[in-house]
Amino acid sequence: MSGVSAEYLSRAGEVIGSAGTLREAAALWRARDPAMRVLVVDALDMRDETAALQVGPRRVYLATRNGHCWSVTDQIASATALILTQD
Repeated sequence: MSGVSAEYLSRAGEVIGSAGTLREAAALWRARDPAMRVLVVDALDMRDETAALQVGPRRVYLATRNGHCWSVTDQIASATALILTQD
């Protein structure tokens, strides 16, 4: 996976926003795009980061990795994972 586009992020937001639970949202997106890593974390863990997308109480952060270390990114084209939280 070489990253995402604005359209990809918009489609992900639609699925994430309409799912019954955050874990269900993650499972739905994993099924739709098995190559994309999707993580669910506590909102408190992401409190110092800026979300790429907010859908109601749910937030989507973009992440990338260099080798084995993950980091949050604001560079949409370099994102290789979605991190989901809910207030």
